[in-house]
Amino acid sequence: METDRILTPVRAQLPLGLIPAGSTNVLAHSLHGVPHVVTATLHIIMGHVQLVDVCSFSTTGKLLRFGFSAMFGFGGRTLALAEKYRWMSPNQRRDFAVVKALAKLKPEDCEISFLPFNSSDDVQERREQGSPKSDCNDQWQMIQGQFLNVSIMAIPCLCSVAPRGLAPNTRLNNGSMALIIARNTSRSEFIKHLKRYASVKNQFNFPFVETYTVEEVKVHPRNNTSGYNPEEEDETASENGFPWNVDGDLMKVPSEVHIRLHPRLISLYGGSMEEVNDSKVTCNCF
Repeated sequence: METDRILTPVRAQLPLGLIPAGSTNVLAHSLHGVPHVVTATLHIIMGHVQLVDVCSFSTTGKLLRFGFSAMFGFGGRTLALAEKYRWMSPNQRRDFAVVKALAKLKPEDCEISFLPFNSSDDVQERREQGSPKSDCNDQWQMIQGQFLNVSIMAIPCLCSVAPRGLAPNTRLNNGSMALIIARNTSRSEFIKHLKRYASVKNQFNFPFVETYTVEEVKVHPRNNTSGYNPEEEDETASENGFPWNVDGDLMKVPSEVHIRLHPRLISLYGGSMEEVNDSKVTCNCF
């Protein structure tokens, strides 16, 4: 993907103010610590600015969009199901889609390549300046198999059902992404993993869950068409491609997706969130 290497976005000159008005508000929650409209407004009024890492998503040399987080597999299928029931309230739609996706839980056969994060000062400086990297020292790693879910997060992704964050070891602008992989396992074990997000326990402490700190990821599905089986009803299957959940928006791509991190690309009004309140919440999904 040589064209992906050429993409060097320019940092926005003006900071953006983010007012939480959605159903999950992971960016606003991660930025402010709480998804409160008044808190977000006060940060804008007081001029508190944070530089935030951004990801670019591309396929076969074509830029698809920019974003902060993505889920493939269970996360993408759940959102694709939820989009079919827009007439429900947001919470009902989310819970219904989660339960239905779990009932039809199945892995995606794919190949995942990633470039581990290099925190050396030289690499960091070149990254922050937007300079192209030298491939001579890049050591790509590759894993393949059956995966229930793949998450790529550039921010902690705090939300009501994950008070510690979907990626608690990631920060807003540390120049890296969290790659979280859930390999194929039983439905009951996968549900245990999901329920850990709503508690203070380590959601990654399972033998089928792997975590990596990366700066680039390529996800290459090896199924023919979105895991479609003609003998089986699959509401998420589509000729437009595999469903991805990118910042809560549905994105369908028929082939490999290349995710690159662009450190501190955007300025947002918000406070510094280094510590997260470990308060418990209840989720009626399970």
